[in-house]
Amino acid sequence: MAFEKGTLIFANYTARVKDTGEGIESTLEEEAKKLKIYEEARKYEPRLVAVGEGWLISGLDAEVAKLSVGDKKQIELSPEKAFGARDPTQLRMIPLRKFGEREHELSVGDSVEIDNRVGIVRFIGSGRAQVDFNHRLAGKSIIYDFQVLKTVDTDEDRVRALVDRRLAGEGSKTTTELANGALTVTIPEDLFLVEGLQIIKRGIANDVFKFVPSLTALTFLEKFSNQKPVPKQEEPKTEEPKAEAKEPAPSPRPRRKKAEAPQQTA
Repeated sequence: MAFEKGTLIFANYTARVKDTGEGIESTLEEEAKKLKIYEEARKYEPRLVAVGEGWLISGLDAEVAKLSVGDKKQIELSPEKAFGARDPTQLRMIPLRKFGEREHELSVGDSVEIDNRVGIVRFIGSGRAQVDFNHRLAGKSIIYDFQVLKTVDTDEDRVRALVDRRLAGEGSKTTTELANGALTVTIPEDLFLVEGLQIIKRGIANDVFKFVPSLTALTFLEKFSNQKPVPKQEEPKTEEPKAEAKEPAPSPRPRRKKAEAPQQTA
């Protein structure tokens, strides 16, 4: 049975370029290693997807909506349904001087940002660089091996999943409490310095109000702990064993003198 728009699911998938087999992304560690796209710092686990909400590229989103829990399907997307066809108008010749300090270090294949747009250097010559602002996968057919693991059905599970998604691997450090339409999310002290925390909190609020309609209020608690230093315990001193007193050696006896023979008189 097809999924309704907004259904939350957990899924595993692996994406690669059809023609070359180049790996793009995978939620599975072993697959990432096989495709040589493994990142040690990344946590490999099933991904949360809101069906039909634009969390996936449009062509894939439409195909996933037709699946059911437990389905495992290979989905092939044409360039138009994946990352778009190549647009020749997205190629621009840019004077090298516009790259500032990078002018003399620039090489073909480098990723650059010009006028708040990211592109790839395709050619350098005559004091100019050709920069391609097409998506790097534009014009390529993409294959997804996609498996739907389960749906997220209860309000409590939806809240937990949505918080974890926004905190990218750190969500398990938070606690959530849902009661009478009010949600409390407690953030521990070691997450206070997470980059963009206020934006993350706004994202969590938008998500939970959208996907948990019964929710009426959300409170974030920032929890400080009074961590007192633990006093060091002195190690008990061990007394060195006393050396046993030795008996004094007996003093040598005085040697007795031999008696002298009496002198004879003539």
